[in-house]
Amino acid sequence: MEFIPGHIPPSEETQIPRWFVFRANKIMVRQAADNVIKLYNSDPKKLNLGLLGQQFLGLLDGTPCFAAELAGDNSLPEKTALHGLRELLGVVNDELFAVAGYANQIIHWDQTHQYCGRCGDPTRDKKDERAKICFSCGLINYPRVTPAIIVAVIRGDTILLARSTRFRSNYFSVLAGFVEPGENLEDCVKREIKEEVGIVVQNIRYFGSQPWPFPNSLMVGFTAEYKSGEISVDPSEIIHADWFSNRKLPQIPGKQTIARRLIDWFLKTHTRFMSQE
Repeated sequence: MEFIPGHIPPSEETQIPRWFVFRANKIMVRQAADNVIKLYNSDPKKLNLGLLGQQFLGLLDGTPCFAAELAGDNSLPEKTALHGLRELLGVVNDELFAVAGYANQIIHWDQTHQYCGRCGDPTRDKKDERAKICFSCGLINYPRVTPAIIVAVIRGDTILLARSTRFRSNYFSVLAGFVEPGENLEDCVKREIKEEVGIVVQNIRYFGSQPWPFPNSLMVGFTAEYKSGEISVDPSEIIHADWFSNRKLPQIPGKQTIARRLIDWFLKTHTRFMSQE
């Protein structure tokens, strides 16, 4: 699938548009007869549930795509439901999930920028770019992207994994945190590791990145080497952290995440064993 983002819908629709429909920060899905979950993709105006807003997203294999937010709490049609987008990671096609994540970000931006943050007047969609403009004071707001680092810290043939207070399940992952104003990414890596587990790292290297649309983060991945210190967790952030070898890994994130890619990189480059399924 090829997705081309855009903010101006085509003047003539030669294909039936695909819709990504949200309500209360959840996305609408269809429940198939074989219990397979698929994204709802039909025109939400036909549901007669009311729309709070809609945004053109771009073209997916030439098909116009729109995001829409349903109003109210009226009952949904039979065999449809609302799911948190994170629940669908690994459930729906990866390329389609990426567009749904983009739709989620744009809808969240549309929700939270209806009024000017400087003067309080209503905003409007800017015609020449994806932005909201206040015609009273001229303030322009673009869709928000919040950078965050995520890092695999290596000590010999072990990797640092932690269980966060935010995790609902018992899985462990590499450490992550948001970038602060005036901070570069490498300094953020050092600070977050020091704050959360009390150790010092060195030899920080870029690994890769992943959009994380919950609702608007960009995860920037790094690897780093242990330098000094003993693990001392911040209990407000971390339940437990430890060094793990490939022979005894705890429960770890799914393959669709950059966290898992970092862990798999460790298993491939620091041991002769393959990663867990």
